[in-house]
Amino acid sequence: MPPSSNQSLLHLLPVCLEFLEVSGLRKCYPCSHGREEAKTTAMTRSCVKKLSTILLDAITDKDPLVQEQVCSALCALGEAQPKDTLSTCEEHLRQHEKLAHPYRTMILRTMETVVSNHISELDKDMARAIIILASSEMTKAKDLVCDWQQAASSVLVSVGKRFVGMVMEEMLSKFQPGVLPHCFVLQTLANLSVSNVFGMVPFLTSVLSTMLPMLGMAKHDTMRVVFCCALQRFSESTLEYVANLDQAPDPTVRKDTFASDISSAYDILFHQWLQSREAKLRLAVVEALGPMSHLLPSEKLEEQLPKLLPGVLALYKKHAETSHVSKSLGQILEAAVSVGSRTLDIQLDSLLAALHAQICVPVESSSPLVTTNRKEVLRCFTILACCSPERLLAFLLPKLDTSNERTRVGSLQVLRHVINSAAAQMEVKKPFILSSMRLPILDTNSKVKRAVVQVISAMAHHGYLEQPGGEAMLEYLVQQCALLPDAEPQKPGPWEEPPADSVREISVSTLYLFSTTVDRMTEVLWPCLLEFLTPVRFTGALTPLCKSLVHLAQKKQEKGADALLIQYDSDSEVTLPSPYAIATRLLTVSSSPYLGDGRGAASLCLLSVLHRDIHPLLGQRWATTIPLLLEYLDEHTAETLPQKEWEEKLLVFLRDSLAVVSDNMWTCQLSLEMCKQLPCYNGTPQEKSFLYKCVGTTLGAASSKDVVRKLLQELLETARYQEEAEHEGLACCFGICAISHLDDTLAQLEEFVRSDVFRKSIGIFNIFKDRSENEVEKVKGALILCYGHVAARAPRELVLARAESDILRNMFQCFSTKDPALQLCLVQSVYMVCQAICSSVQAGSFHFSWKAELVAQMMDFIKGEPPNSLRTPIRKKAMLACTHLVSLEPALEEQVRTDMVHGCLHSVLAVLPEPAGEDGCQESLYLDTMHALEGLLRSLLQRNMTPQGLQIMVEHLSPWIKSLRGYERARALGLSACLLQFFLEHLHVSALVPFHNLGLLVGLFSPRCADLWPATRQEAVNCVYYLLYLQLGYEGFSRDYRDDVAERLLTLKDGLVHPDPAILFHTCHSIAQVIAKRLPPDQLISLLLTLFESLGDPDKNCSRAATVMINCLLKERGSMLLEKVPEIVSVLRSKLQETREEHVLQAAQHSVHILASQHCAAVVTSLLGSPLPFDSHICTLWRALAAEPSLCTQVLGLLLEKISRDVPFKESRAFLLSSTPDRVATLLPLTATCALHEVMSAPASGPAVLELYPQLFAGLLLRVSCTVGVQLPRNLQAKERRTTSSAIASKALDPCSSAVDALRAALLRGGSEDVVQRVELEGGWESLRTSAGHEDGVAQLASAMAKFAGPRLPLVMKALLCTQSSVYEVQRVTSTAFLAELLNSNVVNDLMLLESLLDNLAARQKDPCASVRRLVLHGLANIASGSPDKVRTHGPQLLTAMIGGLDDGDDPHSLVALEAMAGLAKLLGLVEPRDLPSVLLHTAIRIRPFFDSEKTEFRSVSIRLFGHLNKACHGDCEDVFLEQVIGGLVPLLLHLRDPQAPVAGACRFALRMCGPNLECEELEAAFQKHLQDGRSLHFGEFLNTVCKHLMRYFPDLLGRLVSTSLFYFKSSWEDVRTAAPMLTGFLVLHSEPQHQAQVDLEQLITALQLLLKDPAPTVRGKAAETLGRLVRFS
Repeated sequence: MPPSSNQSLLHLLPVCLEFLEVSGLRKCYPCSHGREEAKTTAMTRSCVKKLSTILLDAITDKDPLVQEQVCSALCALGEAQPKDTLSTCEEHLRQHEKLAHPYRTMILRTMETVVSNHISELDKDMARAIIILASSEMTKAKDLVCDWQQAASSVLVSVGKRFVGMVMEEMLSKFQPGVLPHCFVLQTLANLSVSNVFGMVPFLTSVLSTMLPMLGMAKHDTMRVVFCCALQRFSESTLEYVANLDQAPDPTVRKDTFASDISSAYDILFHQWLQSREAKLRLAVVEALGPMSHLLPSEKLEEQLPKLLPGVLALYKKHAETSHVSKSLGQILEAAVSVGSRTLDIQLDSLLAALHAQICVPVESSSPLVTTNRKEVLRCFTILACCSPERLLAFLLPKLDTSNERTRVGSLQVLRHVINSAAAQMEVKKPFILSSMRLPILDTNSKVKRAVVQVISAMAHHGYLEQPGGEAMLEYLVQQCALLPDAEPQKPGPWEEPPADSVREISVSTLYLFSTTVDRMTEVLWPCLLEFLTPVRFTGALTPLCKSLVHLAQKKQEKGADALLIQYDSDSEVTLPSPYAIATRLLTVSSSPYLGDGRGAASLCLLSVLHRDIHPLLGQRWATTIPLLLEYLDEHTAETLPQKEWEEKLLVFLRDSLAVVSDNMWTCQLSLEMCKQLPCYNGTPQEKSFLYKCVGTTLGAASSKDVVRKLLQELLETARYQEEAEHEGLACCFGICAISHLDDTLAQLEEFVRSDVFRKSIGIFNIFKDRSENEVEKVKGALILCYGHVAARAPRELVLARAESDILRNMFQCFSTKDPALQLCLVQSVYMVCQAICSSVQAGSFHFSWKAELVAQMMDFIKGEPPNSLRTPIRKKAMLACTHLVSLEPALEEQVRTDMVHGCLHSVLAVLPEPAGEDGCQESLYLDTMHALEGLLRSLLQRNMTPQGLQIMVEHLSPWIKSLRGYERARALGLSACLLQFFLEHLHVSALVPFHNLGLLVGLFSPRCADLWPATRQEAVNCVYYLLYLQLGYEGFSRDYRDDVAERLLTLKDGLVHPDPAILFHTCHSIAQVIAKRLPPDQLISLLLTLFESLGDPDKNCSRAATVMINCLLKERGSMLLEKVPEIVSVLRSKLQETREEHVLQAAQHSVHILASQHCAAVVTSLLGSPLPFDSHICTLWRALAAEPSLCTQVLGLLLEKISRDVPFKESRAFLLSSTPDRVATLLPLTATCALHEVMSAPASGPAVLELYPQLFAGLLLRVSCTVGVQLPRNLQAKERRTTSSAIASKALDPCSSAVDALRAALLRGGSEDVVQRVELEGGWESLRTSAGHEDGVAQLASAMAKFAGPRLPLVMKALLCTQSSVYEVQRVTSTAFLAELLNSNVVNDLMLLESLLDNLAARQKDPCASVRRLVLHGLANIASGSPDKVRTHGPQLLTAMIGGLDDGDDPHSLVALEAMAGLAKLLGLVEPRDLPSVLLHTAIRIRPFFDSEKTEFRSVSIRLFGHLNKACHGDCEDVFLEQVIGGLVPLLLHLRDPQAPVAGACRFALRMCGPNLECEELEAAFQKHLQDGRSLHFGEFLNTVCKHLMRYFPDLLGRLVSTSLFYFKSSWEDVRTAAPMLTGFLVLHSEPQHQAQVDLEQLITALQLLLKDPAPTVRGKAAETLGRLVRFS
């Protein structure tokens, strides 16, 4: 088309515009802006322009957040002055042609925001300028720069929402016929058509007529994609316009208006572009074809469908992501159906094949496009199902027969979808669909199963399962409910995600859904579900089956309360289980109640509901018993349920039910059914064993002996003897049956042994020579167990007569091998027989002829077990049997008893313990075996209840008690305690006789109280306890007598488990005291001899315990051995250097104490000559000197004298050029200090320390001060290095630490434990040792002394006051710090020490040491907290001292001034008001420079003092001071963002105090609300509030506040620099126009402009934000 032809297109614009005006979519706006805007001053325009320009220049910031803030600021300017802002942006872009496109993009996005929010305020001129700019920006670059060009396009679209004609005019100027337009011109037209449908559609005819010739000119795929997108949008907007004609401005527009143009475009897109190799183009084409198909003429659509559909379907093979293809295909199909296309039938097969292939693509949950595609494909299937259901099913259902997983799953999903979405069309196809499911339900793939279950769910809701063949679907569903959780699914392949729910879970949910919510399924499910109860293959589904059946049965009962629920119809196709089968099945599975999601409770609930069908008489009884069983299950879990107890409850329930029915015929039928179901449980031994018990219970209730014997014979013949788990169940069955039918049971067992069946079984086994012996033994073992259970369960009055002749004889006939399993059966059965005999009332007169033979047999079994391990219960069972055998007559020979004890002890005690973490079953088996051994030993002891008999038993255990193996000792002591307790409980003393071996036994057990094994210690105490009571019993006391001394042993047992050895041996000492008080004199010698033997015990703990007990006995009862004491002391002293045993050290201590009592000075001098550091022996000897108070006092006095008389340190230079000399401790004071610590470490030194408390405290405190930073003497340093290198574990020697330790010891021994604890909690002791923390440590010590040791302070102060003239500066500092801190407590006032303290401190104000002067001020300020009532009295003196400190010029670091500020903060609120005016102003001016100090502490203290100054003058603030308050507002507000929390906290306080002085209630309330301590502060919100009130009530301060904040633009703290422009911005935001002249705008803008170059992004961002707020100045 020639260029001139575009004129005709342009002539159409006025017509379109006129149309829009008439239709109300476009208003006429005047060309001029009106008089008010015409009067806008050049100054305002200049301000906005300048601000906008600065921000636009800053948009090139490197930080994205700053860029975002700049854009926000521009938007803020645009909100206030949209025209000027847009104009500046437009001008900036025009003037900066070389500005990089990312920044141009941001500006354009800002313009879009302003335009979108203020479109109604734009006039035509501004709109035209913006349109021209955006058009230029969009088309400036021929290449695609998406972000930039998209931003420009968005501006055009935003303007086009109102000025669509102007935008179209500009776009059409770049949309010339015959010339390919810029890509984004087309995109803009496309987006505009969507955003302004009613405004744009009237242009579409012209646009399309211009665009269509260009389609053939587009050679590049990118351009073609844009054309396709435009056609798609044009078509969509047209369809929307036509769909809403009632709202459209021109209701005459129809789809056929565009049919010709769309048809032409279709030809190019489909016939040319769709064949492109470029994937994006093909997708764009197909996306456009969808909505375009609705605009094609029906004849054209019908004509093109044979080509269009295959062309679209072909794209499925070319693209991985096909959601757009499917969506377009759905639109095309809808269009075809809407015109009644006949061509669609021809294409149906290929359509179905392609769509089916898409649905079979595996879904990836992480890909939303694939999921969307599936939805679109299913929508296509719905369209096809509605128009051609027969063809669809004919295609789909054969696909179900394929074995390919994906094909089958996809087909099932489609089938489910069409069943739901095209229910009406599928109604007549139900039988056909049901029959097609026969192969899918055979598939074992879990994904197919899931899909089948989902199809069945859909079928149920639409009545499919009511049709013939529906029962197969129901059976399939139940089969899936029965799947085992661990056996169910395969692992997902690499192309698929695992299913969200397992097949079983979804099947169970579906079954519940059917039975509870789908009403039409009730008649289908009942009674059909009952058929699935008894088959074993449905066991896993029992829980959902029972729950569903319960729900269905309850529905039935609501309809007919008296009718039977189960109607047995011989003509019915459903084979229902009998009541006996149901009862047996449900009762049996209830024995494992928590399997299968709780099938026990579900089964019992179903039994309860079916009670009338089971038997009419059971309803009332089950109504009470079944709820109790369910309640019991609720109280337990699978882990806590006692299985035997639960099974017994079920058997009682069965027994009770049989009694209620009391019908022999019914009972026999039930027993027959139970026997019939036994093979069903071959795979579940526990349940089969329980069913055996149920059989025995039922047979026991039967009165027909023939039936009983017949069923017993059948059980013996059909039992699976190869399964050992079945032996116990069969034996239990016979045992339970024998309760009622003993003779019949024994007769049947004997008949079976003699029968041909038994011999034939053995003969059959013998055919297989390699396994015959093993299988024969299993049959015999089962029979032996049956005899044992029969004996155990049979009535006791009948057992004795049958035990030897029938039971034991037949048992041993079956036993003929050493097979362990058969041995275990025999041992268990012998135990049960013996137990039954012993529990008989005639057992005492029964002569058991088999006794010796059985004992020998049991011992052979025990000895045959491996000695070091325990793997079978043979030992336990054999010993239990022997326990019962021992009590029977005739008595065993002595040698037999001895061999029995030795054999059993060795078989049990020597077993190795199981390693930690092993299976707990072995531990349980061992405990049971130990209990069996205890019972056997008690049984043997009971035969000889004399001291001699007890001695014999202990002698058997003695080697094990002294074993080197701890576990053997623990076991032996446990057995000993058990025997002694038994002996004591059965003690009968007919005459007063001596317990002659008491000492020997006590000596054997008592050292074991300290055994390395805690369990052994406890048992040893028990043994001693029982022995003492045995002695009391032999002395004539009654058995129930309780001796207070002996009972104390029980209270001492806790001390034996304590890990502290001191507590352990102290407990041993206490035990020895108890023994000493109750031991007869004639037993002392034997006890001591035994204990002395224990000194060589390999267990060192026992050896030490023996020593403790010997010493205790010597002290308590050793008067007869007094002459031996010198010899003992001599021996211990000689051993001092050879051994470190405790008893040797104690002897040496005693010797030194005697020596020091005679020669105190000589001993002290000699010990002071010992080398440092003291070894443990010397330390022990020093502590021994504290045993006697008078001696200790002399020793302490001598040591204090040694400390004070010698110089504490000497100064020396390590190097000639060293600037400061090193201080080296002198040796004698150092040694004396260490000795003081050792002496006072002894608790006995307490009285002596109390007597010398003031001297010790003052002397040691000053000693500490003189040793801070002091080094060891050179010779000791070398020794320390050698000690460290040799790795000797000794405490490092340090002069200061030794002094601190001595001071602590003095306080502890002087009764000041609270002082020590308080200082320890505060870390004061560590502080005392360091130069940096020494003063703090002294202050903490003084504070603790004032609080806990007030009465001692007068004498302590007296000792310290004299240090004012000390030549050692460190001593003056320490004493001043101590005295200063005392003033922090009221105790000095209570003790009337205040005046003297003040005088002493005042005298130190001129001390040459700055630290002393600082501490003086600290002490004077402490009066405010210690004695606040005295501040008024001494106010002038205190204020003078503080002001003097502020002006102290001799302190280069201003620490004295800092202390003065802190002191003033404490004192201001307490002094007389009349004393304040003279200091307030001077102080405020003096402290102001510290607000911005680089040191945190100075800022914090000065600001807090400023707050106190404000607080002090509340209500009486002079104008001069008010100026200081106003001048401090900006620093205080900005330092709220100080990086140091103490400074920010001080600002909070100061601002709260300033509030009342400002006389502004709103401002004061804001300070109080936002600035409370501990409350989080939203700084921006708070600052906004404060500035609002400031500008409301103090508008004249605007210029002053802004100029002050400008100072902080250069702050060194980033947070403060960030806060400063924030403050400025909020002040500007809330200022009134008439006050804005106070601000030097140029200066402010310049400062903010500089901040835009700050290195911190947050600062630049806030600067940009504030610049945006300066629009208020315009």
